[in-house]
Amino acid sequence: MTLRVGITGYGLAGRYFHAPMLKGCGFEVVGALTRNPQRAMDLLEDFPQARACASVAELLELNLDFLVVASANVAHASDAIAGMRAGVPVVIDKPMGRTVAETEEILKVSAETGVAVTTYFNRLFDSDALTVKKVIKEGVLGEIFRLDSRFEKFRPDSNPQSWREKNSAADGGGNLLDLGPHLVSLALNWFGPAKLTYASVRSIRGLADDDIVLNLKHDSGVDSYLSASSIIGAGGPRIRLSGSKGSLVIKELDQQEPLLREGKYPAGGEWNPAIITPAYLQMGEEEISYPAEPGNYAIFYKQVGDAIAGTGPWPVSGQVALAVAEILEEARRISIR
Repeated sequence: MTLRVGITGYGLAGRYFHAPMLKGCGFEVVGALTRNPQRAMDLLEDFPQARACASVAELLELNLDFLVVASANVAHASDAIAGMRAGVPVVIDKPMGRTVAETEEILKVSAETGVAVTTYFNRLFDSDALTVKKVIKEGVLGEIFRLDSRFEKFRPDSNPQSWREKNSAADGGGNLLDLGPHLVSLALNWFGPAKLTYASVRSIRGLADDDIVLNLKHDSGVDSYLSASSIIGAGGPRIRLSGSKGSLVIKELDQQEPLLREGKYPAGGEWNPAIITPAYLQMGEEEISYPAEPGNYAIFYKQVGDAIAGTGPWPVSGQVALAVAEILEEARRISIR
């Protein structure tokens, strides 16, 4: 049976991060919520049989098997709750909610209705993320004690037309809510529960927060140093994972996003050729290539399909989504800025 999917929002997240993966996994995109004429045209160009809907209620009338919430952060909770109350399982683009209270509200409705909800932490399926898991499993670094994980770029001119850059934190804007969920969810996935020990959340360019640093102390003994910035002129490696026998270094970003923006997608749920980000083991002056794992965001939606069929768990639990929300909210509270 082909699963029928609706998407709330058909901008960057809906069109380029979700729709291609849904198509690649063989799901049928039957409609999207958008009131923007150009985005409605984009939807019909991509999926000629789909319907551009003016409301969530109209979208939910399309006999959906699940709903993807890819609207602006300010609408995540209301769109997701509408879906669950209609009996439709929901995938929410990160973050699940803007605050702990909003995340708890979403999870409460899921518990009350018995309808599943998960969140799209797609970077769990980056090449670098899967390579880190492989390194941990193989033990090649010895006793791991430190993670440096970064999303850094240099854009000295902000974009006041972008809701992510202009909106306040209360309205869902800023790097803490945009890239923070990826950084924190990855660190928790790799090294388990953690407490926040330091945070700096600030705006350098004058709009929403665009430079954040978070430090986590994991119960496992690992320290995570996390950074997301739009204004770093000399960015560090994407990953540096250090243990008693050396470090894993991954210098570049996973390349799935650029391919998705070009209109490409993993047909049949697999990228061909595979998307592999080069990785290296470094021991002082010695650097050797390490066999990296291929990245594939379609794994997330394969797991969604299995969960709906009752043959597997949902890819991200509510417990994980809430743990991420708690750390991000604490970061804003204790930030030195």
